[in-house]
Amino acid sequence: MHWDPKLISKYNINGPRYTSYPTALALQESFEQQHIPNTLNKGPHELSLYVHIPFCHKLCYYCGCNKVITRHQHKADIYLDALAKEMALYSPVVREKHISQLHLGGGTPTFLTEIQLSRLMGCIEQYFNLQKDAEISIEIDPRSCSDEKLIHLRQLGFNRVSYGVQDLDENVQIAINRVQNTDLIRHQIELSRQLGFDSLNLDLIYGLPFQRPESFAQTLQQIVALSPDRISLFSYAHLPERFASQRKLDNNHLPDARLKLQLQQMGINTFVDAGYQFIGMDHFAKPDDALAKAQQQGKLQRNFQGYTTAGQDALIGLGVSSISQVKGVLWQNHKALTEYYQAVNQGNLPVERGFRLGVDDKLRAALISQLICHFELDILTFSKQWQIADFWQYFTTAYQQLSPFIQDGLVAVSKDRITVNANGRLWVRSICACFDAYLTQGQQRYSKVV
Repeated sequence: MHWDPKLISKYNINGPRYTSYPTALALQESFEQQHIPNTLNKGPHELSLYVHIPFCHKLCYYCGCNKVITRHQHKADIYLDALAKEMALYSPVVREKHISQLHLGGGTPTFLTEIQLSRLMGCIEQYFNLQKDAEISIEIDPRSCSDEKLIHLRQLGFNRVSYGVQDLDENVQIAINRVQNTDLIRHQIELSRQLGFDSLNLDLIYGLPFQRPESFAQTLQQIVALSPDRISLFSYAHLPERFASQRKLDNNHLPDARLKLQLQQMGINTFVDAGYQFIGMDHFAKPDDALAKAQQQGKLQRNFQGYTTAGQDALIGLGVSSISQVKGVLWQNHKALTEYYQAVNQGNLPVERGFRLGVDDKLRAALISQLICHFELDILTFSKQWQIADFWQYFTTAYQQLSPFIQDGLVAVSKDRITVNANGRLWVRSICACFDAYLTQGQQRYSKVV
């Protein structure tokens, strides 16, 4: 990559992460729920599950997730009651389908006790057909995961773990209200390996208060020494007008745009030099990892969990605020616990809004997914697949928006191919935005692409 400050200033726009197309902003409250069982009946035989656990013991000031801060453990029992009711509503339609992937996210899934985790897995196995060789993963806050809990997770069948590290510098940790000892993280990673987890991911964030090149370089080297299978390097999106907790951060201590870019550059260079494959945007994986292999084989896809080896159009989301996407239909659960509880207690799916993709939506979704996962598109094959007589006539507006990227050498376009060049990978979100028919609707609600 060539880091050109002029291009960085030019293309660092607000834009979606394209975990779906259209994005969640397009979902409508007028969505009719009867579409869901029909869609699931006709949907693929293999599905993925996502379960959202919203509870956290402490507030991390940077967080923009849907969460509930509480010390009352019994609230999780009430939530598990509701989850079981939601699962029971889905079960008649999907009981015979294979669940090949399960992911617990949050919030903090390790807020749950061992007994609560056992109960949750028991419900999933009762209402869904979880495959014996399924990929079962969980996001872990090291502060809420004892050795006993980690051992219990492995006994329950979890085979992938993702640790929220964010930064190893104590000044940064104090500023974001997430102080966690590096020795604790190192110990849990070593124990994870001893227990035989198949894959280990570490999450980092750049753009946090007090992050500076010298200290961040130390964090990066320590992460490389820990040698995780995957690394996520996320850009901190400072949106205090949307997330009240972020108002606790002093803007004067946040890196400016130039420094934030330097931190990102350091991260990408460090991990690539250490032998990691740059999957794209914010993900890195060892070349022999399943994610890297999927990209090498042209099979990598993208869904609401980010890059995935599973189908991007075959995901059921359970729990408050979760989003599902199956066979061209998107739907999202209520974001407030009270409304979520009320719906399931009345025997209804707790769906707040949704969207049915039309033909144009589906072909744009396929195009954006191809570019963001593999950085190129075979125009002739794509046109034949979607019965487009003249590709660039269909995407006239997109070509006009793409022209500056072509002129600046970030994208190459020929008669039969679009290729995002190495320098353009940094701006793949902006490039994909050229093909987004909805982007002008609420664009400023998205974060900067860097």
